[in-house]
Amino acid sequence: MTEPTSTPRPTTRADAITMLTAAGQRYELATVSVHGTPQRWFVHGPASLRAMYADAVSDETFTVFGDERRTFAEHWSDAARIGRVLVDTYGIAPGDRVAISMRNYPEWMTAFVAITSVGAIAVAMNSLWQPDEMAYALVDSGARVLLADQERVDRFEQQPVDGVDVIAVRPDRTVGRPVLDDLVAAVSDATMPEASPALDDPATMFYTSGSTGHPKGVLSTHRNILAALLSWELDARIMRVLATTDAIRPDAQPAALLGIPLFHVTGCHACFLQSYRAQRKLVSMYKWDAELAAELIERERVSTFLAPPALTGDLVRVARTSSRDLSSLRLIGGGGAARPPEQVAAIGSTFRKAGPNTGWGMTETNAIGAGISEGDYLERPSSSGRASAVLELRVVDDHDVAVPTGARGELQVRGTSVFGGYWNRPDADAEVFVDGWFRTGDVAYLDDEGYVFIVDRIKDLIIRGGENIGCGAVEAALALHPKVHEAAVYSVPDERLGEEVGATVYADADLDPEELRAFARTHLAAFEVPRYVRCSSEPLPRIASGKIFKRQLRTDAIAELGL
Repeated sequence: MTEPTSTPRPTTRADAITMLTAAGQRYELATVSVHGTPQRWFVHGPASLRAMYADAVSDETFTVFGDERRTFAEHWSDAARIGRVLVDTYGIAPGDRVAISMRNYPEWMTAFVAITSVGAIAVAMNSLWQPDEMAYALVDSGARVLLADQERVDRFEQQPVDGVDVIAVRPDRTVGRPVLDDLVAAVSDATMPEASPALDDPATMFYTSGSTGHPKGVLSTHRNILAALLSWELDARIMRVLATTDAIRPDAQPAALLGIPLFHVTGCHACFLQSYRAQRKLVSMYKWDAELAAELIERERVSTFLAPPALTGDLVRVARTSSRDLSSLRLIGGGGAARPPEQVAAIGSTFRKAGPNTGWGMTETNAIGAGISEGDYLERPSSSGRASAVLELRVVDDHDVAVPTGARGELQVRGTSVFGGYWNRPDADAEVFVDGWFRTGDVAYLDDEGYVFIVDRIKDLIIRGGENIGCGAVEAALALHPKVHEAAVYSVPDERLGEEVGATVYADADLDPEELRAFARTHLAAFEVPRYVRCSSEPLPRIASGKIFKRQLRTDAIAELGL
């Protein structure tokens, strides 16, 4: 491989991509056949996630959690021991599903590495789920083993699933289950078990909330994930090539702050996995705390922070009032929800050296899709950017025909990072795929320079602080209450989180909203429980088709709340 020369310097993004992905270059792209479908692939990319992990072994610091620090070499050694436990003790074989449900402990990451290195499938479970949601995903995925911390072990015990072996992580009391520390301490062979996962073997299953019913398992391969990781690298290289001034060189090892959950693809892929090839230090938080985040940024010289707008907005406010030295920050990225334009400007004016960045992606695209940074973003704060080099975007009408530039329609995507299908859901696959294009459910338009603007959603979803909430699932939970006759759930504007959950229910006259919220907490994750509940003693209004008139209910609720 050769590095591209800087003369003549490209002046357009298209020219930069052509130069950087040409034959012989580090990011050379070629068209390959994947299950009979032509896709663009990085010729010099790793042969699997396992190969990427092994190539990254070094004495550089990798993970920081409280007072605990691990190098890349120590991290790999810890993962190898877990791999031995899974294979030698539990008989995990390639293709088996192993679930992870815990806080952002280092063990989440070492378990993930072990699972994907031995050819199994890592099932990243939402740690906010309640017992019945956990049980559903364990049964649906067919997981054989669950690695869980104390909170999640307790929830599993409330609704156990037959055939699932539980390994407790950092328990604070006797749990009657094998403890990970004890299991790995008994391992005498600290080498990763032999396995050769292929690029197109499945590697991960992340669950995504749909507009109705239970969440669906998004099955992605090693190639899907690596395509996203290498595309982010390519995007960074494009920015450097097009820069009119020399980039500021970091004064220390690059470092990222992990303040979002690893069970989301942004936390797992953009924060965790992307740190391998960059030899980037990853500073993990137990839970989000803006004041602590500022302390960690100062102490660890953090250069990158990626999070939904609610969290980056918190950091802006702390930066303006704190005496902490945050000058190490170079990039403040977004994703998961639309960032208000005023916050984009605030990032640009608050941080001396850090530029704003955001993008559009989905669990189904492995977090990548479109991206935009710094000057481009400040000029177009409502845009999600332009398509990744390994993806194509189009906007179509109701008949899947592409619409003219500037016209609104459904955003569709296809390419190498897009998943192959939902776990055991051919019915859902048939609904979302058309001629290789994935229907995103987002309403968008493309401008004449290829920038995408997301303007609405087709699906009945609420995005609360980056968490997708299916209105149908919340409605179903509320309807379980014996006093509720029908329920409608909708989004309500929220300054910090973007959207909150609102609900209007037709119920018995003596139903108290707090009683309903308390009931909902036993069936829903905390973030799904409606913050606002309106009770009606009459049937909910309906449109001509017979569907509940949600738009009117939402309008009435917002007016009543004065939002």
